[in-house]
Amino acid sequence: MYPLQLDAITNAVDVAAIATIALRFVGGFVAVLLLGKLVLIPGLQRIVRSRGFDEAVLSLGTNVLNAVVWVAAIAIGFAVAGYGSFLSAFAVFGGAIALAVGFAAQDLLGNFVAGVFILKDKPFEVGDWIEWSGNSGRVEEIDLRVSRVRTFDNELVTVPNGDLANNAVKNPVAYDTLRQKFVFGIGYDDDIGEATDIIVEKAEAHDEILDDPGVSVRLTELGDSAVGLQSRWWIDDPDRGDFVRVRSEYVTAVKEAFDDAGIDMPYVHRQLTGSVEVLESVTDDE
Repeated sequence: MYPLQLDAITNAVDVAAIATIALRFVGGFVAVLLLGKLVLIPGLQRIVRSRGFDEAVLSLGTNVLNAVVWVAAIAIGFAVAGYGSFLSAFAVFGGAIALAVGFAAQDLLGNFVAGVFILKDKPFEVGDWIEWSGNSGRVEEIDLRVSRVRTFDNELVTVPNGDLANNAVKNPVAYDTLRQKFVFGIGYDDDIGEATDIIVEKAEAHDEILDDPGVSVRLTELGDSAVGLQSRWWIDDPDRGDFVRVRSEYVTAVKEAFDDAGIDMPYVHRQLTGSVEVLESVTDDE
């Protein structure tokens, strides 16, 4: 009977030890998980909202912190249960995997970080007309990895956020007003004062060109065949369609007024001169 009793006691001790380890693991795991779910994640959400971050940034931050809380809960559970050596080996292995994935996905991660800064700093918003690296279009969507821009030829361009965050981006509609410029060329024999008066008059007559700031005209060029008068005017609530239409209407009105006043808008004439010399040679046949 003694050996049987000893085996029973040993088994009971083993069961008790396993139960203790399991309780420690569950206790550590649940404690960290509750701390993260009830304190850390709500705290992060309050901070992000108070800083004015976009909802996409809030969602990303919540998901990342949630994953960190789960990993930390498992790690603390193993540590409390007495499996620190296993945890160390797992950490080394996980670090190696994370390093490999980081190298492989560095461009992807860079675009994610750039997307966060675009959503935070708001250099442009959905609906804005932007220009970058020789391209232009209207922003239709800003995601964490890419932004989608519709060109004025009705083409959809998917742009990595890193390209927009690391290069100069022009946003002509960022403010309430926009200044436009155009150079009118007149002949050297034409009256500069009369031409200037016409340019100013046609700008003031256009309903969508602002009176304040008013139009200004400066002589900026003495070209090969024309004197350049640069007109600068302002429009309100700028939009790509308004920008093109207002300029076209204004320039057309000035051109017609110049024609009525007999003011020339010359263009470059090039004349080729010279002569052709014909050389004749006689070859003696032998």
